[in-house]
Amino acid sequence: MFNAAIKAVDVVLNVSLSRRTVLCSIRHYCKKSSKKLRVSEALEGSDVGSNITVEGWVRSVRSQKDNLFVHVNDGSCLQPLQIVASSELNDAMLTFGSAVEVTGCLKQSPSRKQPVELLADQINVVGGCDTLEFPFKIKERHGLDYVRQYPHMRCRTNVFSSMMRIRSAASAAIHSHFTERGFIQIHTPVITSNDCEGAGELFQVEPSGQTTEPDKNFFSVPAFLTVSGQLHLEVMSGAFSRVYTFGPTFRAENSQSRRHLAEFYMVEAELAFTQSLEDLTKVMEDLFRSVTEQVLDRCSEDVDLFHQRVSPGHRAVVEAMLKESFTVISYTEAIDILNRSSHNFVFPTTWGCDLQTEHEKFLVKHCGNLPVFVTDYPYDLKPFYARDNLDHPLHTAAAVDLLVPGVGELCGGSLREDRLDLLTARLSQAGMEDTYDWYLDLRRFGSAPHGGFGMGFERYLQCILGVDNIKDVIPFPRFSHSCQL
Repeated sequence: MFNAAIKAVDVVLNVSLSRRTVLCSIRHYCKKSSKKLRVSEALEGSDVGSNITVEGWVRSVRSQKDNLFVHVNDGSCLQPLQIVASSELNDAMLTFGSAVEVTGCLKQSPSRKQPVELLADQINVVGGCDTLEFPFKIKERHGLDYVRQYPHMRCRTNVFSSMMRIRSAASAAIHSHFTERGFIQIHTPVITSNDCEGAGELFQVEPSGQTTEPDKNFFSVPAFLTVSGQLHLEVMSGAFSRVYTFGPTFRAENSQSRRHLAEFYMVEAELAFTQSLEDLTKVMEDLFRSVTEQVLDRCSEDVDLFHQRVSPGHRAVVEAMLKESFTVISYTEAIDILNRSSHNFVFPTTWGCDLQTEHEKFLVKHCGNLPVFVTDYPYDLKPFYARDNLDHPLHTAAAVDLLVPGVGELCGGSLREDRLDLLTARLSQAGMEDTYDWYLDLRRFGSAPHGGFGMGFERYLQCILGVDNIKDVIPFPRFSHSCQL
C-alpha cells in the first residue's frame, strides 16, 4: 500500500511539472522579442508592426503633458528616428547628447515629417550628458570654425557626421572603381628611405628610446614617413600593368593655412605600357566622374546638407563638372592666358615659374569654372622621374596637373623617364645616382614605358562639397603646432 501511494504521488508531481513546463514554454513563445535595428534600417519602414530596439544618441527631447518625443540618431544616416513615449518614461538623465537604448513597436507616422516612428515602452539611458558642459547646444547651428576647436567631439554634429559618411562612401567608391578596371591594389610602405618629391619636407623616423648606437640608424639608413607611394608603385608596374595605392602621406610643411595638412591621404595609380599623357588624363577624368557619381547616389542627403548649408549653389558647379568634358591646355598656353589677363597677381607669371594657387584658380574660372588639365610643364620644375620631352628650346617634361574649381591642383602626374641614359644623367647631375641605383635597375631589366598620377583625397572632398578649409574634411587633422589627439 505504501509503495502504491508513493507511485501515485510521483505521477501527480510529474503531470504538474510537465504542465508547468508547457505553460512556461507557451509564455516564452508568446512574449514579444525585439529586433535590433540601426536607425537607417528602421526608417526604411520594412519592419513596421515589429517590436524593435534602437541604440543611439539623443538629438532632441520634447516633453508634453502626456507624451514624450525624442529624436535618436546612431550615425547610420542623417535623419533621426522619432521616439514617441508616455511621459512616465521621462528621465532627468534623458537629455540632448545622452546615449540611449529604446525598445518598442515601429509604426507608420501620422506626420509627413517622418515615414515611421517608434512607440516606446522602454527607454534606457546608457550614458548621460551634461548639457551645460557639452560644447554643442541643441538649438544652435555651430559654424565649422567653432566645431573645429573640438576634434574629439565634432563627430557628434550633423555636418561632420555627414562628412564621415561621405568620406567612407568616397573611399569605397575609389576601391570599387580601380578593382572594376583591373587595377591591383598595392600596400606601399609608410616608412621609406626615399624622398619621392625631392622637396625635402620630410618627417624623419627614429626610435623613441636609445635602442641603437648613436652613430647608427635603426634601419641602417635614414628613414622617413612617406610623401608618396609612387616609386614603390613603379616597382610593381614592372610586373603588373595596372596598380594603385590609397593611404596616408606626410609633408613637414610649417604651415597652418586652410590648404595644408601634415598628414593626408593620397590616391595614386601607375599604368605600364603607356606613352601618352592622354592615357593618364583619361584615367584621372574617369576616376573623378565615377567616384563623384557614386557619392552623389549613395549619400544624397549628406551631400545636400553641404550644398545647402555650407556652400549654397555648389551643386550646380558639381553637376557642370560631371556634364562637361574637361579642358586641356599646355603650360605655355596657361602662361599666355595669365599674361593677357588684367588681373593683378601676387606671384610672377613668367614662363618657367611654378603655378601658384591664385594662378590655378584663375585658369579654372577662365575655362568656364570647369576642371582643366595643364600639360607639358618646364622640365626644371618637375622631379627627376618625369619624362623629358626633348623639345628645345622650351625644354618641357611630359607632366600634367588637373585643376578644379575652388581648390586648384587636385591631381598631378607624368610619364616616367624610361630611357636609361637620360635618367642616369639626371640622377648623376643631382648627385643621387648611388641612392637610386635600384630605381635604375627597373630600367635595366625589362622596362616598359609607364606613367602615373596622384590625387589628394581631402582636396577631392573639398572640391565636390565646396568646403573651404581642408581641416574640415579629415577626421583628425594634423598640421604644424597641432596634434591634439
